[in-house]
Amino acid sequence: MPGSRLLTAFQAASAVAGKVPPPALGPLARLGGTGAALPDATRRMLVARNLQRADPSLTGLALRRAVNRTFESYAAYWLEAFRLPTRTPAELDAGMSYEGYEHLERSLHRGKGTILVLPHLGGWEWTGFWFTRVVGVPITAVVERLEPPEVFEWFTEFRTRLGMHIVPLGPDAGREVIKALKRNDLVCLLSDRDIDGTGPEVEFFGERTTLPAGPATLALRTGADLVPGAMFQQPRGGHHAVVRPPMVIERRGGLRDDVARITQDIAHELESLIRIDPTQWHLMSPNWPSDHEALAAAGRRTGSGDPA
Repeated sequence: MPGSRLLTAFQAASAVAGKVPPPALGPLARLGGTGAALPDATRRMLVARNLQRADPSLTGLALRRAVNRTFESYAAYWLEAFRLPTRTPAELDAGMSYEGYEHLERSLHRGKGTILVLPHLGGWEWTGFWFTRVVGVPITAVVERLEPPEVFEWFTEFRTRLGMHIVPLGPDAGREVIKALKRNDLVCLLSDRDIDGTGPEVEFFGERTTLPAGPATLALRTGADLVPGAMFQQPRGGHHAVVRPPMVIERRGGLRDDVARITQDIAHELESLIRIDPTQWHLMSPNWPSDHEALAAAGRRTGSGDPA
């Protein structure tokens, strides 16, 4: 879809979503998820591969149903995100539950900034808006640049209106994140996909791949806590955040070896969070060398990323 038409589609969806009655959200998400999944064999294939990584018992009909639920969850994510500007602080708070939140409270109280490492799971924007509007904690989020640029700019402006400080992934991202940590922001880093493929090699769901080096490097250099977490959509609406204790961050050798070791620890934490509900894992791009091999064997290819 050309950039202008794609931008128009997102703008229209944002304008309409806030007017959808709450009882219609579930059926609309199912309809939207089905409409997105059926014609997109490539992403269905990638979602199925990821589901089986997280839950190898999924096969046949159960796997196909799980793939459908993943696309429905992804559609629900967008519906909820586009409705956020119309939500009051009371509505945000009523739709939020959590476990392990004390880990974030203690970390932020230290005053050295906190890095929240996240998978592409559930609806992180709801929780980000809850932090900025209800709790009063400033959020800085590093996001992938999207093509076309006008779509990326629109999403950046949209998330900025939700009170988040958005940092585009690129050469200046590290400096911006260090400034945010010095301000004691809660820095959100999606950490289950290494976009440029330059991170340390790890074992992730039983396969070798790379994950981004940024979270471990920043924690080692700044002393900020590294806290794994995820936000899950609830069956009857609302969101549930799961926050794990801060990870052990210490120097044991050279920086490269320490970054590799901690990044492997991050991979294990992300595995545990994703396995809570793999059908909310919205990772729909190749993430392992075997994904690229499987796509090539099937004569398929996919784009560089998803706007999430």
